[in-house]
Amino acid sequence: MEADRGIGCTVWRVARRASVCALLAMMGVTLAAAAATPTMTDQSITDAVEDELAFDRAVPLNDIDVRTHDGIATLTGSVHHLLAKRRAGRIAETIKGVRAVVNRIEVDPPWSRMDWEIESDAEDALLFDPATESWEIDVTVADNIATLSGTVDSWRERELAERVVAGVRGVAGISNGIAVDFQTTRADAEIREEIERALAWDVLVEEERIDVAVNGGEVTLSGTVGSAAERSEAILDARVAGVTAVDSEELTVNPLLRHETQRRPSTVIKTDDEIEAAVQDALLYDPRVASYNVEPDVEGAWVRLRGQVATVKAKQAAEQVARRTTGVLGVENRLRVRAEERTDDQVGRAIRRALQRDPYVEGYQIGVAVADRDVYLSGAVDTYFEKGRAQDIASRARGVEDIHNNLDVQATDYALVYDPYVFDYYFYDADWYDYAPFYTFESDAEIRDDVESELWWSPYVNEEEIAVAVDDGFVTLTGTVDSWAERLAATENAYEGGAVWVDNDLVID
Repeated sequence: MEADRGIGCTVWRVARRASVCALLAMMGVTLAAAAATPTMTDQSITDAVEDELAFDRAVPLNDIDVRTHDGIATLTGSVHHLLAKRRAGRIAETIKGVRAVVNRIEVDPPWSRMDWEIESDAEDALLFDPATESWEIDVTVADNIATLSGTVDSWRERELAERVVAGVRGVAGISNGIAVDFQTTRADAEIREEIERALAWDVLVEEERIDVAVNGGEVTLSGTVGSAAERSEAILDARVAGVTAVDSEELTVNPLLRHETQRRPSTVIKTDDEIEAAVQDALLYDPRVASYNVEPDVEGAWVRLRGQVATVKAKQAAEQVARRTTGVLGVENRLRVRAEERTDDQVGRAIRRALQRDPYVEGYQIGVAVADRDVYLSGAVDTYFEKGRAQDIASRARGVEDIHNNLDVQATDYALVYDPYVFDYYFYDADWYDYAPFYTFESDAEIRDDVESELWWSPYVNEEEIAVAVDDGFVTLTGTVDSWAERLAATENAYEGGAVWVDNDLVID
């Protein structure tokens, strides 16, 4: 059987599921019972959130408590760094039935660091990232809380600066006081039109049920979306140039929107020219690639990216933008990285310092060697998430044209599952992601029930149009989906349900 490697060769070994069950058992909870049509209650939503957190090795479920009331999930507990807190919140938003997430997780850094050390690292982190190094941003730290000030040109730049500082170990919280200066004043009608275009071309948003109103630069979003994650994505899309505030109180969550009887069918066929223009517009929103001349060429809904960028991260970001555009079936990334001139020693030192600043990988002995703009990572980490995290950090460095990730993964029974709401890079077809399938001791019937349950709890897919067949742990998915993103989500659900391997025969209609 030929596996769908382009969608992802992620698998769940029986040890993976056994360890998750054991962890939840120690906490006094159990995995949600598999059923083709689960009952959506506050308790079952809580169980589904806990299951999803358990499958993610980047958040410590054992230290996080989940409570749900009337569809609002409240997260409490304690984690070591701000990245884990925010990741837990985003994961909770992806569960069907969660209308909103109240993230009250406390950040308790285990490192004994002075405020001035954290402040210095935060400043270095902003200088290390080519997308933020030229921005005039000031950082002050008091009691592990970083306060950001300065001025940038867009909301996306403001948000990126905050994300960069959040990745510094020791930062327990951020007060973002960065101002956005749009330089010019825009008419409300122009702003509304741009927001509607952004919503229409975002594959993670169904814009048909979202209404946009603009008054004096203040945006009001109303209507219905299918998940809390989609609601957050719509808010991000609404922050275009000229917007001073976004009110989303009237944008409600209806978890049944993915079902055909509840959905408003799209009436617009996306042509290659339309897709190409949409990708080009979307590239201008991303501060990592906006300054480069990236040329998308679309044929048969497949996007080829051509041009030159200065960092490996910019190349990855451009591909991510294209994948998240409605109508795109696949991406061929032909961008060339033309790095600035820096000595091998300069590049190596910068990457080593960046790895030491990061709360996920700072404890590992990761070797960094640089030769003629190529970076070689060596050593060992526990999980594929940490291997990917080290890769992502190195990809931001100036002066790097290619990365050879030779890190060994110790916990090979723990896979990495891609979620577009959680990850800002795509790794299934990356050279460093070399996961392979294992055997499972679960019965085919158990795997089928678990996969169907995972599909049901996903806000991204309409499980009624997907058929699941299992043969000796190998799962075959057939039926139709609306987009590349929904097809990918179905594959992830199959792996999370216990599939040894997935053959995705879903047709994008």
